[in-house]
Amino acid sequence: MNLEQALIQHIAEAIETLYGQPAQSVKLEHTNPDFAGDYTFVVFPLLRISRSTPEATAEAIGNHLKQHAAIVSDFNVVKGFLNLVLKTDIYADFLKSQWNNPQFGQTNLGSGKKVMVEYSSPNTNKPLHLGHVRNNLLGMSVANLYKAAGYEVVMANLVNDRGIHICKSMLAWQKFGNGETPESTGMKGDHLVGKYYVVFENALREETLPTIELAISGKWTPESDNAQTKYTAIYGQLQQATEEKQIAKLKDDIKELVRNQSSLMRETQQMLRDWEAGIPEVINLWQTMNGWVYSGFEKTYARLGVAFDQYYYESNTYKLGKDVVEEGLQKGVFYRKDDGSVWIDLREDGLDEKLVLRGDGTSVYITQDIGTADLKYQEHHVDQSIYVVGNEQDYHFKVLFLIMKKLGRPFANGMHHLSYGMVDLPSGKMKSREGTVVDADDLVQEMVDEAKAKTIELGKTEGLTETQLNQLYESLGLSALKFFILKVDPRKRMLFNPQESIDFQGDTGPFVQYTYARIQSILRSAEGLDWQSTDINTHLLPIEVETIQTLYRYPDEVNKACSDSSPAVIAQYCIDLARTFNRFYNECHIMRETDPIVKNTRLKLAHFTAHTLKHGLNLLGIQVVERM
Repeated sequence: MNLEQALIQHIAEAIETLYGQPAQSVKLEHTNPDFAGDYTFVVFPLLRISRSTPEATAEAIGNHLKQHAAIVSDFNVVKGFLNLVLKTDIYADFLKSQWNNPQFGQTNLGSGKKVMVEYSSPNTNKPLHLGHVRNNLLGMSVANLYKAAGYEVVMANLVNDRGIHICKSMLAWQKFGNGETPESTGMKGDHLVGKYYVVFENALREETLPTIELAISGKWTPESDNAQTKYTAIYGQLQQATEEKQIAKLKDDIKELVRNQSSLMRETQQMLRDWEAGIPEVINLWQTMNGWVYSGFEKTYARLGVAFDQYYYESNTYKLGKDVVEEGLQKGVFYRKDDGSVWIDLREDGLDEKLVLRGDGTSVYITQDIGTADLKYQEHHVDQSIYVVGNEQDYHFKVLFLIMKKLGRPFANGMHHLSYGMVDLPSGKMKSREGTVVDADDLVQEMVDEAKAKTIELGKTEGLTETQLNQLYESLGLSALKFFILKVDPRKRMLFNPQESIDFQGDTGPFVQYTYARIQSILRSAEGLDWQSTDINTHLLPIEVETIQTLYRYPDEVNKACSDSSPAVIAQYCIDLARTFNRFYNECHIMRETDPIVKNTRLKLAHFTAHTLKHGLNLLGIQVVERM
C-alpha cells in the first residue's frame, strides 16, 4: 500500500469513527504549493453527515488523524480544505529503500495484458514530414509508456502502399521521369518519389485549370452521363447558395469533379485497376518505386529512434477486407446499391451511410482497415488496439469501430483511436500537393544545426572531442524536437517553433538534459567516496522533502500517462522534477557539506533524481547525455 492509499484508509476510518457512517468515497489531491501540506482532502461532501461547518469538519478529521494516523505529523485548514503534512521520516525511508532501485518507474498496471500500438502508417508516394514526425514520436512514446506500465506491447506500422495516390507518383515518373533513380540523382528514394507526386499535381493543375473556370461559370459539359448528373446537381446548388463557406465548398466539389474527369486522372484510375488486376508491368513499377521509398523511410526512422515489431501492408490486407465485406453482405450488415457498390447505413447510430467497396470492385480505405483489424487480432490476440492517427480521421475510426461491433468481432471494444492534433508552423499550414510540407529529414538536420549553434554560443564545448561534440549536437537537437512535440497534449493542435525548442532555460528537452548532466558531474566528483552506505539523514530540509515527494509521484505519473495515452504527462513531470532538483541544488550544499551522513543522503537524492529523469526521458524516446 502506498502513502496515498494508506492516507485514504486513515481518513475513511476517521469519518466512520467521528460520524458513525462509512465514507462513500475518499479522494485526495496534492496540496497547492501556496499552502503547507502534502495531500489535501476536501470535506464539503461530508457536511450532510457531519452537520457542521466545513472548517469544523476539517478540524475534527485533522485532529483525529494527528492522534491516530502514524504517518500524519500536522495539518492546517483553509475553509473546507484539509491540508495534511506527513512525517518527514516517511520520505527518508522511501529514499533509503528506492534510491538505487533500477526498476523504479516500472509498474504493474497492465500486467497480463497485451496491447498493439499502430503508428507511422506512411504513404509510399512521399517522404515523411513534420506531421509524420509527431505521429511517430507519439506512437513510440505511447508504446514505451505501456511497456513501463507492465503491458506486453506490439509496435505496428500499417504501410499505405497502394491506392490512387501511389499511382499518381507512378504515372508521373512513367511520363516525366526519364528513368531517374535514387542512384542517378543522389536523392533519397522517398524524396525522389515525393518529387513526382508534386510533378503529377502540377501537371493535373495545368490540365484542369481552364476547365475548372468554365465549370464554375456553368459552361462545362462532362463526357460521361454520371459526371453530367453530378455536375448539374452541384452547379444548381451553387446558383442558389448565399453563404461564403457553402459557395467555397461547392466550388471545391466542382473542382474535384473536373479533376476526376481529366485524362491524367483517368489514366491514374486505370493504372489502379491494372494494379489490382496484377498487370506485370504495373506491379514491377510499383515494387521498384516502393523499394526506393522503404529505403528512405528506414534512414529517417533510424535517426528518429523509431522502431516497429510488425509491418502490415495495405497491398495485402485490402484483399482480406473484401472477404469481410462479403461476410457482412451475407449477415445483412452491409447492402449493395444498383451500381454494384457496397455500403453500410449508420444513420441510426448518429453517423451516415458509408461506402465500403466501390462499384468497380476496388477497395476504399475502410475496406483495408477492416481486413487489417481482423488480421491483427488473429496474429496477436491483443486486449487493446491503439490507432495513432490525426484527428482529421475521427469520423473514419468511429465508422470502423462500429462496423467491427456490428460484425460481432470480440476485439471491437478494445479498439481505440488516439486522435492527435495537427502541427502548424509559424509560416502557416503545410500542403502535400504543393510540395510545401516540412520534410522530416530537413527538420531533424535543422534541429541538430540549431543545437550546435546554441551550444557553441553558450560555450558548453570544453573538454569534448569532435566525435563527442557531434554526438552531443545530435542528442540535443533530437531531444529538443521530441520534447517540444511530446510536451503538448496529443489531442491539441500545436505550433512548432524550432528556435524556441532549443532554449536551455525553458520547459525544453535541453533544460532537462542539462539537469541530468549536471547531476552526473556531481556524481563524478564523488567518485572514491563511500556515499552509498545505508545511512540516511532523517532531519530533512523542506526542499529535500519536496524533491523526494516529487520522486515519489513518478510511478503514479507513469500510470496516468499510460491510461491517458499522453506522453505530455511525463514531459511535464520531467520539467517539474528538474526544476525542483535545481532549487535543491541551489539551496543545499552537496560536495561542500561537512556532515558525512547529510552529504551521503544528498548524493543518494541526486542519483535517484538522475535515474528518474533518465527513465522519463527514455519514455519520450530521448537518450540522455552524460556531459554538457
